[in-house]
Amino acid sequence: MPGRLDGKRILITGAVGNIGKAAVVAFLTEGARVVIGDRDAERGAAMREDFGSDVYFLQADVTSEESVTSLIERGVAWLGGLDVLAQNAGMMASSAIETLDMASFDQLFAVNVRGLFLGAKYAVPHLRRAGGGSIINTASLAGKRGGPGLTAYAASKGAVIALSTTLAIELAPASIRVNTICPGWVDTDFNDPIIEFMGGRAAQLAKVAALVPLGRQGRPEEIAPLFVFLASDESSYITAQSILADGGAFNA
Repeated sequence: MPGRLDGKRILITGAVGNIGKAAVVAFLTEGARVVIGDRDAERGAAMREDFGSDVYFLQADVTSEESVTSLIERGVAWLGGLDVLAQNAGMMASSAIETLDMASFDQLFAVNVRGLFLGAKYAVPHLRRAGGGSIINTASLAGKRGGPGLTAYAASKGAVIALSTTLAIELAPASIRVNTICPGWVDTDFNDPIIEFMGGRAAQLAKVAALVPLGRQGRPEEIAPLFVFLASDESSYITAQSILADGGAFNA
């Protein structure tokens, strides 16, 4: 039985852990061929070994224009074109504003915003040549509603949403859709900095229980289906959207 992504050529950044890895598994399950880009060469090579010939790993630093250019060009050459760019690379830092240093602030924006801008800049010509496609950017619930300790992180993820919406409008005439996925609390080590700021895991879990209507954190495997949907032709009339997967937290 054909998969929902049969024939799709996908490049994903931030692919070796947590949500990114779950998205790769979902892409492959639905029949796509996937280039994975990440800074972690050891884990990337292990994924390539585990997943076989439908996956190709390239080490990349999304803050470097040269590295992103190489990732896109080499990835597209291996795929034979590009239909979907999934940009999941990101970082988290947490601090009260009085103690937030500028190096951390600048690094957050370099990874979370500059990296996505560079990826889109160099992928769009290939998507145009394919006759259209999909860009999927990972933002966060924090980009829609911040919280204590998240000054820089929430600002960077808000910028991702704004960047994505603007690109969606600009690229719509070329049939290139751009959407963001906004996870809420997902149980991964990505959240360790904010958990520490909150006073530890017990305090974090208590806050989740109080603020999330579903009463729990999500799992990476619960976010991955959104990547598949936005990569597939099922979402052909959906663009400029920021889709929450937050257990109802935003509206609580």
